[in-house]
Amino acid sequence: MQNWFEHAIIYHIYPMGFCDAPKVNTGGEPVQRLDKVLEILPHLKEMNVDTVYFGPVFESVSHGYDTTDYRCIDRRLGTNEGFARICKTLHENGIRVILDGVFNHVGRSFPQFTDIQKNGQNSPYCGWFDNLNFGGPSPCGDPFWYEGWNGHYNLVKLNLHNPAVCDYLLESVGMWIDRFDIDGLRLDAADCIDFDFFRRLRQYCKSRKPDFWLMGEIIHGDYKRWANPEMLDSVTNYECYKGIYSSHNDKNYFEIDYSINRQSGANGIYKGIALYNFVDNHDVNRIASMLNNPAHLFNVYTLLYAMPGIPSIYYGSEYGIAGRKENNSDDPLRPCYDYQELPGANRALYQHIVKLGRIYRAYPALRTGEYHTVIIRNQQVLFSKTLQDQTIFVALNLSDEGYRFEFDTPMPEMVDVLSGSSIPVSGGRACADVPPHTGMILVRDDILNREPELAMVLPRTLQVGGVYRHFKGGQYRVLTVAKHSETLEELVIYQSCGEDGAVWARPKAMFLDSLPDGRERFALESNM
Repeated sequence: MQNWFEHAIIYHIYPMGFCDAPKVNTGGEPVQRLDKVLEILPHLKEMNVDTVYFGPVFESVSHGYDTTDYRCIDRRLGTNEGFARICKTLHENGIRVILDGVFNHVGRSFPQFTDIQKNGQNSPYCGWFDNLNFGGPSPCGDPFWYEGWNGHYNLVKLNLHNPAVCDYLLESVGMWIDRFDIDGLRLDAADCIDFDFFRRLRQYCKSRKPDFWLMGEIIHGDYKRWANPEMLDSVTNYECYKGIYSSHNDKNYFEIDYSINRQSGANGIYKGIALYNFVDNHDVNRIASMLNNPAHLFNVYTLLYAMPGIPSIYYGSEYGIAGRKENNSDDPLRPCYDYQELPGANRALYQHIVKLGRIYRAYPALRTGEYHTVIIRNQQVLFSKTLQDQTIFVALNLSDEGYRFEFDTPMPEMVDVLSGSSIPVSGGRACADVPPHTGMILVRDDILNREPELAMVLPRTLQVGGVYRHFKGGQYRVLTVAKHSETLEELVIYQSCGEDGAVWARPKAMFLDSLPDGRERFALESNM
């Protein structure tokens, strides 16, 4: 059975910048700035986004990664009550919520740390922080030494070998699940965190919500060390992040094709792991500032949606906004902007990403199909994605000149679903002329342009009473959504609309996947 996150489209927001919050938390009354996310709900739904990943939202000193209170929304963003309302509204619109779990370090104003500053060796929290000792002063002038993350002493590293610390963090996550009904966590600095803590975290979260998603920030290393059945579900795919932009800049599709095959091809070392894919985020330069030729933005995003893994869009980059680190500051990567009036917005790119989202929803093979390289050249690549009896071909040409792809296909006819143009097929041989700096997604059944209403998104809570088409043509009315008494897995209880009126139960993910032509997100016939 596939998990929801294997089909997700994620929108990544850095809240402090997104909301134009003050750079430093000086106290005072909370200001509900984070309501801004509700203003862009139509925008998210148009892009077929079904998951929002929020960067740090809890009380902190400055940028959010120097936490001072894991159980209180940062006053610069709002209140717990306000954030609970935001999460409820997102859920009602079929959008899941992922939070940033910053468990490796805290800020110097974290209460347990300030207790040590006040009480010294008499503090009961001396065991809460890594390598804390009273043999000499810290670089910040404390009469004791402690370990700062990566040499940053404003980020005090927690001692995750201390059961009390782990209990505190798990109880905080439990509060987030109970209060905000969150659907998963992105684990900051996952490469620095004790494996046993991740094992405890997984057991705890999955016991609360079996489909809870755990994704770790990993820059280098063997991803399976963290993403495995005992620890995390996924990690950040920095290997392909680099491969995507450098393949286009170097005009060398061999690089990214090699990485994808190494990870997820026929003998891929990460097969079975849905990696978190991205082309930029809050820590790296915007993709529009990384590409030598801005015309390649379209192929970059086509590749992001078509390659194995989970596509994620960093807020603003759907409009091609630029951003580079300056003077060792990440602020230019994390702006506040008006979605309605964005100077220099690349509206064509946005519409392209909207179209990609609809295609991603409509064709299951694009999401979870097997990757196979068909043609590879320096400036061209053609690959297929196959799931059961559905095959999709993706052709990319980054050259300044057009390129003709000729290849064998079992399909008697093909359409480029991006443009709606037919592709000649004769004797089992297809011929696709791809213009410069352009891509094609080649399918047999162009439901997207022929039946555009089928690309709409259905909320993740199925409508009780709704009637849905099955892939074999039958119709079924959803009676209720229940939970398995032991595993807590969501089950759909549904009844045949035929003469027999038989009642069935099926896991929710399987019910959705059984609806036709990948149209599981909008197969609703009626609501009687």
